[in-house]
Amino acid sequence: MTCKRRLIEILLAWSLLSPSVAVARDQGAHIAQQVGVGAQYDTTHVYVAPDDVDKFAASFLSTFGGQSTKQVVATVTPTPSSTTSQLLQTPVGTVSVFGFKTPIPYPFGAERTGYLVTDLDEAINAARHSGADVLVAAFPDPIGRDAVIQWPGGVNMQLYWHTTKPSYAAFETIPENRVYLSPERADAFTRGFLQFSRGKVVSDDKHAAGIEIGRAKDTYRRIRIESVFGKMTVFVTDGHLPYPYGREMTGYEVKDFQGTLTKAKASGAAVLVEPYTTDGRSEAMVQFPGGYIAEIHATVPK
Repeated sequence: MTCKRRLIEILLAWSLLSPSVAVARDQGAHIAQQVGVGAQYDTTHVYVAPDDVDKFAASFLSTFGGQSTKQVVATVTPTPSSTTSQLLQTPVGTVSVFGFKTPIPYPFGAERTGYLVTDLDEAINAARHSGADVLVAAFPDPIGRDAVIQWPGGVNMQLYWHTTKPSYAAFETIPENRVYLSPERADAFTRGFLQFSRGKVVSDDKHAAGIEIGRAKDTYRRIRIESVFGKMTVFVTDGHLPYPYGREMTGYEVKDFQGTLTKAKASGAAVLVEPYTTDGRSEAMVQFPGGYIAEIHATVPK
């Protein structure tokens, strides 16, 4: 037997015993591709009763400015359903508003955001290889295709792709996706999302001020992440959260903090958590007509 033939046999046997090498190489190819488009194409999904849609939209736009796309009635799920649908586009964040006229098919209503991707199939593969579960396989909607994924810790997100490429202006300030997780799943979520988004950890404070989760005498772990999909804050807690902490999905950064709160109250929103200052910013929680809860914050001048 020649040395060359023996070498080939050894390499073949090693590859059969080590399929993970090929898998890892395949995963790396998927993960290396940037599938995100930009923060201005990512929306918070807001589900409200049909009778509250117009009141919510008016209050949200009065608070933050901006405009709404035309409201349409459509089927946005892979199984039969009917909902009003519109985008509220503001300088500080966009929301997709759904007012379902029929019962909402599972698992819709539990996804927190919609992320525009360059290629839906590629994004699904990248998410799967980064540790996400695909809850709803790719399906067509009136203007493109969608899928719903779930990250470790039960964080649901929708990925979407448009047949006609959209073009939206960049935000004045980038909204903050606020994710609450247990200590057992926080690291797995963070690793997976960073791998998928190709993002970075901006800070990992293991003794953040507890006032940020309604527990002024305590501390907790707070992870801040930035990626092409925008900003994300991961709140790592024991789940002992006073209302409304954990109910808000998005934090909106504004230039005029008190002015924004004044507009919110004048437009029918209620202040659930009065303003406080921590970690170099002022924060408050508001609830808009229809039940949507949001955090509002502004940087405190040094």
